[in-house]
Amino acid sequence: MLNKISGFLLIILLTSCASKKLTTDLTDNKSTLIQSIDGHSGELIAMSDEIWALAETAFEETKSSKILADYAEAQGFRVERGIIGIPTAFVASYGSGKPIIGILGEFDALPGVSQKAVSNKDPLHEGAAGHGCGHNLFGAGSMGAAVAIKELMEAGKLSGTIKYYGTPAEEKYFAKVFMAREGVFDELDACLDWHPSASTKADVQSLLALVDFTVEFHGQAAHASIDPWNGRSASDALELYTKGLNYYREHIKPTSRIHYHIMDGGQVVNVVPDYAQIWTRVRDTKKLSMLEMYDRAKEIARGAAVMAEVDYEIKLVSGLHDVLVNRAGGTALHKNLERLGDITYTPDEIQFAKNIQQATGKKELGLDGIIRPLEPTRELLGGPSSDVGDISWVVPQIRLGVTTAPINAPWHSWAVVACGGMSIGHKGLVYAAKALGMTMIDLFENPELINQMQAEFKERKGDTVYKAILPAGPPPIPQHILDMDKE
Repeated sequence: MLNKISGFLLIILLTSCASKKLTTDLTDNKSTLIQSIDGHSGELIAMSDEIWALAETAFEETKSSKILADYAEAQGFRVERGIIGIPTAFVASYGSGKPIIGILGEFDALPGVSQKAVSNKDPLHEGAAGHGCGHNLFGAGSMGAAVAIKELMEAGKLSGTIKYYGTPAEEKYFAKVFMAREGVFDELDACLDWHPSASTKADVQSLLALVDFTVEFHGQAAHASIDPWNGRSASDALELYTKGLNYYREHIKPTSRIHYHIMDGGQVVNVVPDYAQIWTRVRDTKKLSMLEMYDRAKEIARGAAVMAEVDYEIKLVSGLHDVLVNRAGGTALHKNLERLGDITYTPDEIQFAKNIQQATGKKELGLDGIIRPLEPTRELLGGPSSDVGDISWVVPQIRLGVTTAPINAPWHSWAVVACGGMSIGHKGLVYAAKALGMTMIDLFENPELINQMQAEFKERKGDTVYKAILPAGPPPIPQHILDMDKE
């Protein structure tokens, strides 16, 4: 009998993210939630691994979305698929009435970073996509939290409504912005999300606002040797444009960023090209200063067209707001991280991480599973962007980062893909589910916490009225995906 009990405890230890300690001041509901997530951990990890292997990119995540939506439906959620005309977006709901708490789940991969779950660079499929930002973990982890909350509601321990949002295309087209524009999140009292990281903490920092746009130059083709004087080179305009952007870099703030990708610079060397296209992205810490950069970049494009005597066209792709921080929510989340304790790792996992660090030219520091202190919110000096930012201007947002990759590992690379398909990523997934679920319990049980979050949200937002930075019309969903959805 003792051996059976010992074996059972070992299984619980392995599926509970190997927390260093779990404090005993948990309420009955939080203890039940942890047990629920441990019980579902095998299913959650299996979903994550399946999505990891599929590695479907923006708006192409048909199988990944179905895996999560089908699971939610099997667990008793009401599932609305293909919301606002996006075939891979869905909402899974359970319960009724207030409060209405949302949780986000992503599942899109990145092109070109395919990798096996090994600690040296070795593509699973050469040139294919991979989960270089860990979204396979993100979607499954959030689902674990939502299911555990649903079970507490089903048992009569919590009342209100839980909504899981399947949100595709974060890496490219930013589906959450289209969803926010259509009012999908308007009814929420609070919303939560998490993201794979190299450290574990309640995230109370903002993210950069950005705008994506393309510039197309239209000139006149000619033979590059026989009669180049009859040509008007679109690629000349493109080069002048990039030179202008690069001179502009000297005069932007340290917090600002400019990126571009040449999509078409001409086809052959002996033709003066009549067409060129470039994709440009500008970022800054605040939406208003970012939009000033956008205006300047558009003027640089106009100047380049004038100098090359060509026509030009600017097309807005999408844009993201900076994150509106909510410290009241972040503080509640941090308390639950302290209750869960640090994430610990086996010697094999630590060695796996060190091998990746060695392969990517980093110091062999291993993994950081220590719960970081709650930080002061400070002015950003750079960093990433996310379409979660738009939701944060619609509803108070609680954000979490959980360790799923080695210290200083390069993100959007094979190194993160490798960890997302093995136990390092799995531990982060289960840990995130528990931390988010425990914080949702606080929201359902404590109306005052929601009031505090709402008051801070209104104070930080001020008179600003949210407006999505998007072109008119539907999201740019590939036609073959739309056709597939009709079948």
